[in-house]
Amino acid sequence: MSLVQVRTVPVEVHRIPLSELSVRPPRQEEISSVEASLRLDAIASAGFRVSRTKMGDLIKAGDVRLNWRSVSKTSVEVKAGDVISCSGKGRLEVRAAEMTRKEKYLVTLLRYV
Repeated sequence: MSLVQVRTVPVEVHRIPLSELSVRPPRQEEISSVEASLRLDAIASAGFRVSRTKMGDLIKAGDVRLNWRSVSKTSVEVKAGDVISCSGKGRLEVRAAEMTRKEKYLVTLLRYV
């Protein structure tokens, strides 16, 4: 290898087998929340832990994507398997949405941090 320094810092380079490289698994956090509806603004605000009003502003500004498509309406319904990403906040996956006895939704989210 011909790399001997980076800027003013001397470095040594050694070749290692590809099998010795390890990939860190993504950090994940499972979130459960009870919501009145499956609207995008409600689910995303629960997953990213911001107020529903702020999430509505982010959605209208085009900073939120649902399944990698830009969304501008806060009232879009989400379903299990959908991926919600927000600029500067991360990404979350809707794992499950079940109806409770009081006709609300118990939503299980997986947030990648």
